[in-house]
Amino acid sequence: MTPEEVGARLVALLAPVEATPSVSGGQRFARATVDVPPASWLVAVRAARDDTELACDFFDWLSAVDELAEGFDVVAHLWSTRLRHGVLLRTRLPRSAPTVASVVDVYPGAAWHERETHEMFGIDFAGHGELRPLLLPPQFEGHPLRKEFVLASRVAKPWPGAKEPGESEAGGGRRPIRPPGVPAPGEWGTTPTPAGAGGVGEGPRGGTPARPAGERPARPAPGARPARTPRSSAADDGRAAPEQPAPGPVADPPARADRTDDDGGTT
Repeated sequence: MTPEEVGARLVALLAPVEATPSVSGGQRFARATVDVPPASWLVAVRAARDDTELACDFFDWLSAVDELAEGFDVVAHLWSTRLRHGVLLRTRLPRSAPTVASVVDVYPGAAWHERETHEMFGIDFAGHGELRPLLLPPQFEGHPLRKEFVLASRVAKPWPGAKEPGESEAGGGRRPIRPPGVPAPGEWGTTPTPAGAGGVGEGPRGGTPARPAGERPARPAPGARPARTPRSSAADDGRAAPEQPAPGPVADPPARADRTDDDGGTT
């Protein structure tokens, strides 16, 4: 089945529920995407699994997307191991009360994904029964993947990156761009200004002083460099070089003694 046929089939199974089909991605990565109301979330998941034409017997993953004032999108990807097609189910929850039915009874493998989504986004899955901490310590407060969550480490010290001119510690007079997760001044703590920005950034003027450049010793002139002592091959091998005798006067070679041959001549 094509992605369009998969989406149309699921919408027909959910009638008269108002479900909206579409296609995400392109070419061989295209997936049927069906938006359903929160009240029909569990029904849609079960229909995708039990229908013989869809037969989505494999639960791939579940997560969420923070859409700020519009709420949260809960997304699940289901796959058919026999028919080799998939479907993305999506529902939007209000930000004031983000709650949706758990699908653990349909896909037991969704338990881990719902726990993580609950921990990171603060979304409740009714009927799960065990939404305890999974990745964060029990005393952790807040939901890190919500877009309003403040990254305290980026507020406590200047942003070390330099994606644009003027954003580093040695930047010029250009206004630095506030990194993701750091609120505007006055919203939460104080945002320091990188040194060298001249007070044009956000936060107190001046910021952290720039690190002084290390002083390097002056390089000698080429003619003043001492000559290198050549190394012997024995020193290269780690062996001690044999001692050489001190130079002295060269002695004359010994005189050759003349010998007489059998004929009485000398050689």
